[in-house]
Amino acid sequence: MQEGTVARKTDRGFGFIKVEGQEKDLFFHSKELKGVTFDELQEGDRVTFEVQDSPKGPNAVNVSKA
Repeated sequence: MQEGTVARKTDRGFGFIKVEGQEKDLFFHSKELKGVTFDELQEGDRVTFEVQDSPKGPNAVNVSKA
């Protein structure tokens, strides 16, 4: 599991996680949240996650509050 910070959320059910030491933020979709709802998750919250490759690049899966 990796850790990061929720950088931003959209009103369309997805957002981005800032990972220390990486230039690009990591995409996540609300369907990948575990133990927290999209509405409960706020920008600046610390989260844990796993990285999975997709056709559009890496994204975060199994995202939960740290």
